[in-house]
Amino acid sequence: MMPPLTRIRWAIAISTAILGVFATPWPSLAQTTGLGEAIELVDPNVFRVCADPSNMPFSNQEEEGYEQKLAELFAEKLGKTVAYTYFPEVMGFVRHTLGAYECDVIMSYAQGDELVQNTNAYYQTAYALVTMPGSDVGDVTTLADPRLKDKRIGVVARTPPAANMAMYGLLKKAKPYQLMVDTRQGTSAEAMIADLKKGEIDVAALWGPLAGWFASQSDPPLKVTPLLNEKGGSRMVYRITMGVRPTDQEFKRTLNRLIRENQDAIDAILLDYGVPILDAHENPITH
Repeated sequence: MMPPLTRIRWAIAISTAILGVFATPWPSLAQTTGLGEAIELVDPNVFRVCADPSNMPFSNQEEEGYEQKLAELFAEKLGKTVAYTYFPEVMGFVRHTLGAYECDVIMSYAQGDELVQNTNAYYQTAYALVTMPGSDVGDVTTLADPRLKDKRIGVVARTPPAANMAMYGLLKKAKPYQLMVDTRQGTSAEAMIADLKKGEIDVAALWGPLAGWFASQSDPPLKVTPLLNEKGGSRMVYRITMGVRPTDQEFKRTLNRLIRENQDAIDAILLDYGVPILDAHENPITH
């Protein structure tokens, strides 16, 4: 299953391979349903977050990521403090964090993944193409565009854009980057953007939040074009939720309420980090 969230997010954004095989059995749902948040959570006075120690724009140990800004917002609304359990988003991430009861929420998780219980989605985004200012393919909006035939495209292996590139015969000249990496040693997104700036690739195909972040951090800014016009192959648009344990029903309801009541503030945080967020009709949200 391929398909986000990156949160590599190459599927937090988006592939269960990013989060690893979850082998820890959850307690019976019937044992805890209806007992309330104070019973469900190890410490009901602390908003305990599972996070990667070095994976911007999502999170880092300096607490600079947008997931951490969202956690601060929610903790403030709940009158709680925030604490983080850090573990690189590699195989076993869920098992060693949420599954081990070291923390209570993964702040970004692709909707529909069965390793966790999803909250309601709090944003929608897409994979995107990133190009240098003035690029002759800067206005390309789909991988089916024939102008990409002779271009060197950077793409993370086994992600949705790679599947569509194969369908359009674009892999022959493509430069692949690893899907599963220890983010403490650097990320595939960082390497891809560096190669784009050096001219080693012409286009970067990246998960939207990564594309938006690195583009906004560049001088001059790079161009980001969400892939919203694909007519076949793998889907590019994903809804992102928060992930909790299946047993934590009351906590999920609390998070859903906070999402509903604070959507404007959530959008503002995401936009501040360059995340290309989309409304229900897949139109870009810009304010």
